[in-house]
Amino acid sequence: MASTEKIRWSSRFAFLLAAVGSAVGLANIWRFPFTAGVSGGGAFVLIYLGAVLLLALPLVIAELTVGRRGAAPPPRAISAVAQESGHSPHWGWMGVILGGFGGMLALAFYAVVGGWTAAYVVDMAAGGLQGVSTEEAQAAFDALNQSPWTLFTWFSAFIGVTIFVSARGIRAGIERAVKFMMPALLIMLVVMVAYAIRVGDFVRAIDFLFTPDFSQVDARIVMSAFGQAFFSVSVGLTSLMAYGQYIRRATSIPRSAMIIVFADTLVALLAGLAIFPIIFAFGLDPDAGPGLVFITLPFAFGQIPGGQLFGSVFFLLLLFAALTSSIAMMEAPVSWLSDRTRLSRAGAAMMAGGISWGLGILAVLSFNRLSGFYPLDNIPIFSGKTFFALYDFLVTNVMMPLGGILVAIFCGWLMQRKFSSDELYGGEQTFWYRVWLFLLRYLAPLVLLGVFVDMLR
Repeated sequence: MASTEKIRWSSRFAFLLAAVGSAVGLANIWRFPFTAGVSGGGAFVLIYLGAVLLLALPLVIAELTVGRRGAAPPPRAISAVAQESGHSPHWGWMGVILGGFGGMLALAFYAVVGGWTAAYVVDMAAGGLQGVSTEEAQAAFDALNQSPWTLFTWFSAFIGVTIFVSARGIRAGIERAVKFMMPALLIMLVVMVAYAIRVGDFVRAIDFLFTPDFSQVDARIVMSAFGQAFFSVSVGLTSLMAYGQYIRRATSIPRSAMIIVFADTLVALLAGLAIFPIIFAFGLDPDAGPGLVFITLPFAFGQIPGGQLFGSVFFLLLLFAALTSSIAMMEAPVSWLSDRTRLSRAGAAMMAGGISWGLGILAVLSFNRLSGFYPLDNIPIFSGKTFFALYDFLVTNVMMPLGGILVAIFCGWLMQRKFSSDELYGGEQTFWYRVWLFLLRYLAPLVLLGVFVDMLR
């Protein structure tokens, strides 16, 4: 049986890069601009910033706390902390379901989107989208999805890279990958913002994002902002808990969590500043949905000076964001399998990645050969959902919010205060510790329950 007890991040900086990479993903660069667009802009952004502090930050701290306290993969860490606090070790099943099954299921559909981004990097760089109309951009996206072998190839390549990095371990794999991809991602994003200032309607974008109109605010927008803050930091599937098992005792979890959520929020705002000026310059709709990235933006890049180069840069940074998140998704199931079986780290990565790959094939076929097949169509809540939509719904609408609720309850109510305060503030129950505990115990479960109910409608 392999052990992870002696494995640690080589430095606090390496841990922060990996944790920020886990948090920064498609939810920042794709979902945030779209959600801000459909929610009216400035008022949504202001509520979102408050939600980051009140909801996302306490949950990030909670996952990291349980991970380091348990010093093991999420199932065993949760079980150990539960026993230490006088509760049943069967709480470990929370980690199996969320981190094990949930992580592999999430990667199965996430890799399809990762495959899209990889395909668009190549297509944009080759000039295949230069000068296209919106109709032609739509046709190009449809053609990618309707060709099972093309989509399968890009999907498999994305999962293959994820498995390769994970198989090499914490220092030789994950650390090396994020030390390259995260700085590159930030540099490219800054370059894209500078480019948007040059060619787009930057003044209107600033006004849209940062001038709140509270007359548009209703319960739906508030729930949307809190939901975006929650999904943006990628908590609920125990990825950060898995990374937390490798944190050194000298590393401050509260300070690290602040850096993680700050960097995550900065990337989301920079993504908005990179995308909206270009959208507004062409009079396009900022609430164009997922097509904003794969249809609207390729059209815009095809019409402006330097669009081929900067369009390629944009999709490359999107690919890096997708990869750093997919690598984090793998850590919970991989570390658990290598801990609980005789598999080596590489063998565990092959097994977990292989399961995701097998499930993902059905997601790939959802856009072509199985596009009219709805596996759970007889159940009303799953009616009309292909395998891809079903995976997305189960992970995003069900497992993540319920996982967030369980993490909040476990760390806030079941974990003894002397243990959580020891991890966070050296055993002292300071003012900020009490604030964190209050938010985790009361606000987080109630808000996430609201998000969960809202997303099931």
